[in-house]
Amino acid sequence: MSIGEVLGQLRVDFPDVTISKLRFLESEGLVEPQRTASGYRKYSWDDVARLRFVLTAQRDQYLPLRVIRDQLAQWDSDGGAPAGPSRPTLVAVGPDGEVPGRDPVAAPVDSARVRLGRTELVAQSGIDESTLGELERLGVLVSDPPGWYDGDALVIARAVAGLAAYGLEPRHLRGYRTAADREVGLFAQLVAPLARQSDPAARGRAAEAARELVALSQQLHAALVRVGLRSTLGR
Repeated sequence: MSIGEVLGQLRVDFPDVTISKLRFLESEGLVEPQRTASGYRKYSWDDVARLRFVLTAQRDQYLPLRVIRDQLAQWDSDGGAPAGPSRPTLVAVGPDGEVPGRDPVAAPVDSARVRLGRTELVAQSGIDESTLGELERLGVLVSDPPGWYDGDALVIARAVAGLAAYGLEPRHLRGYRTAADREVGLFAQLVAPLARQSDPAARGRAAEAARELVALSQQLHAALVRVGLRSTLGR
């Protein structure tokens, strides 16, 4: 498969994965696709299985790349899945992305409870130290408490790494922070009355309303950008 075909396979379960992310994982030695005489990458189903393992370990357990690399090395030497009952299993997938006997995907980890060190954030996102420093200076990415990062910080850093592959720099992202702050202020007015109540059910409804507002905002933003790009794309 080409890198584009692999991306199509993986995006079913990992919608945030990008071509730059796949190239980064290759540069880290986690997957080694063959090359054609013209230099194009050609992936096997075993390569796709390795990528699924890496992406699952990052998404569900926030494992650093050095740990994932050690697990893959053990798998290569033993001919079996990495040890440990709580770790994802490396499996082969078919041409339609099916995984025989696959267990249901576990519920996402609460982003606010995730704690990553600076080195782990850099390793798992694909950005470098200088980019991280610039993102913090611009307020696009914030550590909380100082020196530690949550799951949302990882999402932001990975998105920045993907945008960087197209030439966007941190300074171009200042508007995203400004727009997000405006939305936070607007949405906070809507959910604050429920969040301030002592009733746990009311606070639960506030959290659910916040999730729904975020999802609707993402849909609106994506649609507006698509509409705006139609003239550029000639559609």
